Amino acid sequence: MSERLKVGVIGLGVGADHARGFSAHPACEVVALCDRDPARLGEWASILPDARRYAEAERVIDDPSLAVVVIASQDDDHHRQVVRALEAGKHVFAEKPLCLGGGELLDIARAWRASGRRLSTNTVLRRSARFRWLKEAVQAGRLGRVFLIEGEYVYGRLDKLIDGWRGRIPNYSVMLGGGIHLVDMVLWLADERPVEVSAVRSDLGSRDTGFTGHDLVTAVLRFDSGLVARIGANFASVHPHYHALAVHGTAATFENTPIGDARLWTSREPRDLPAPVTAAYPGVRKGDLIPAFVDAVLGVGEPDVTEAEAFAAVAVCLAIDRAAAERQTMQVRYV
Repeated sequence: MSERLKVGVIGLGVGADHARGFSAHPACEVVALCDRDPARLGEWASILPDARRYAEAERVIDDPSLAVVVIASQDDDHHRQVVRALEAGKHVFAEKPLCLGGGELLDIARAWRASGRRLSTNTVLRRSARFRWLKEAVQAGRLGRVFLIEGEYVYGRLDKLIDGWRGRIPNYSVMLGGGIHLVDMVLWLADERPVEVSAVRSDLGSRDTGFTGHDLVTAVLRFDSGLVARIGANFASVHPHYHALAVHGTAATFENTPIGDARLWTSREPRDLPAPVTAAYPGVRKGDLIPAFVDAVLGVGEPDVTEAEAFAAVAVCLAIDRAAAERQTMQVRYV
């Protein structure tokens, strides 16, 4: 390339990993940074001394020199910033979730279709070595016909709901804020979209703390093929952060574990031990989706998470939240 892609990063919490990832890519140059915290922004003066630093996200989005905008701000800022960036002709790499409501998702889909730009989101578990092994095993038929997938986002960080910015978002959604990783994993493994969902929720784990949302949501997803998935977002658990995942097929069952190897069960006999799955877990960094996204921006291949896949994961999460709130089975509204 004769000229590198100029990148701006909004939000230097998790966005710091994205800034480093794009800076390390030979086709990219991070030239603008934004954060509301002056101290955090100041720390980057020595890391990327030539990058412009701003307190207002709009100054990054509206910079005509930028080709790519990374949005890693707080969840309730995403919709507005994603739409503005797409309308400004920028490619967008966004932290999950893309937005917090169905109308917002429609706005983003319209802006993306009109823009001709690439958009992806950082549901990064797809790059985990263990889960990539699982995807290949499912595709190869090693598990037989898959009929049930169970996933739970075990957060183990209740303080971030009570004391952090999440707790300041009215009715913060733990499914959009964390469970979406397991929703994306289920859709990726199944290579199929659910048609309807039912769900329940609870606030017992965070009651009387000041948090206004629900810290636990559990959903059942139905697919036209007959596949069923159970997905949970559990933010109040006394447990280290962990992605529980089990895939049940007619020939084998995969079971993720928080410590050590995963297990592949191929027998119903109690005396038969499972085979270990030694691929690393989590074995992934927050910037691991960046290379494929940059390639897609340059017209070479697809991002790890396509626009359609990013929209679908949000649509399923929104349906889960509606089902839990209204205590009814809900159809998923895809865009």
